Amino acid sequence: MEERSASIPLGVVIRRQPGVTRWAKWVWRVVAVLPGAGPAEWRELRREGEAVEYHAATLPLSVHRADTEAYRIVLAAAQPAVFVVLHPDENGSRDRPYLVHSVTVSAHEAQQALDSGEEIVEPVPMPHALLAWLADFVERHHAEEPFVKRERGPAFEARDEDGRGDARIRQASDVFRSPGSRRKEGMH
Repeated sequence: MEERSASIPLGVVIRRQPGVTRWAKWVWRVVAVLPGAGPAEWRELRREGEAVEYHAATLPLSVHRADTEAYRIVLAAAQPAVFVVLHPDENGSRDRPYLVHSVTVSAHEAQQALDSGEEIVEPVPMPHALLAWLADFVERHHAEEPFVKRERGPAFEARDEDGRGDARIRQASDVFRSPGSRRKEGMH
């Protein structure tokens, strides 16, 4: 039996660099993902002056065959991306202000996280190896759903014309005419 889902470990690389204003001492950005990465917790990868890159976490990237339409949206983008969802760490230090909550390649999941307003969602360019892995999964599992036009039932057809036009006009022939445009008696 063919698998319904697949998963791959994905490391998240976060870069800390000095801020450009006096109100923000540091700027934190997700800069890369590492397919097949091992476990890590804020391990320093590289340092260039005051800028430091950390392997902040490794999380499973899971895909399911029911979500292939959302993956196709990401694959069709000019720059396919992995979306990293971060939560501010209220108990964390200044050196680790975020918790890596999840990673996704679903456009729908990313939009849902953005809509909540509580998470930070960072798109990161998808590495070629991950792009090939996702495209293969979508190719094996995606099935086009035929468009089915919804039919209107008797309840819709029985509706009266309430709310159509201006109720102050008694004339049924021109329901969209404004009330002030009626001709007064004797004026032509």
